[in-house]
Amino acid sequence: MLLNEIDKSQFISTEAELRSLMGFPSELVQHKVILQLDHHCRDFISKSPFVFLSTSDSLGKCDVSPRGDHPGFVHIIDNKHLVIPERPGNKRMDSLRNIISNPQIGLLFLIPGLGETLRVNGCAFITKEEKLLRLMAVNDRIPVVGIVVEVEECYLHCAKAFYRSQLWKPYSWLSKDHLPSASKMISEHANLDGMTAEMIAARLEDGYKNRLY
Repeated sequence: MLLNEIDKSQFISTEAELRSLMGFPSELVQHKVILQLDHHCRDFISKSPFVFLSTSDSLGKCDVSPRGDHPGFVHIIDNKHLVIPERPGNKRMDSLRNIISNPQIGLLFLIPGLGETLRVNGCAFITKEEKLLRLMAVNDRIPVVGIVVEVEECYLHCAKAFYRSQLWKPYSWLSKDHLPSASKMISEHANLDGMTAEMIAARLEDGYKNRLY
């Protein structure tokens, strides 16, 4: 179907109409949200090596960015605050710039092999406090800044998406020959004179080997 063939009269514009189609959450779902990190949430985060950060700027333009490290790389200060170390990246700083203009943030923690995920929503700010950041140093390299999140709500999300996608099932994975080529994509998207896919591949490999921390 082409975009001009979509019937805009079928767009849903109110929650009432949406509810009439999708229904309402069960009592269990309505009551599973808690307002702080209890021992279950703290244990989940301590075992998670990967989290997605969802942010938006003051105009509402959204971004989702991954963060990953050894399990437990996210430091829990107390039952209302956690810190995500900002490791070296490409210096776009989309998440950090968004946080400066709009502190609302959403986190999705994953544990490999586990279908359920932990959702944490709250307000964020950026810190350069060395005493705090030193707690998250790797190979004696201290993060320059960290993202502090004040937790407003957290809850477990069910595993249906993982069952449908078979994300953790190796037999469902594409072979390496069929995976998209990151270097080719970047080369064609950037379209810079003299910057070949092979050069970008070498640049990526160097970054993965020598500039993780």
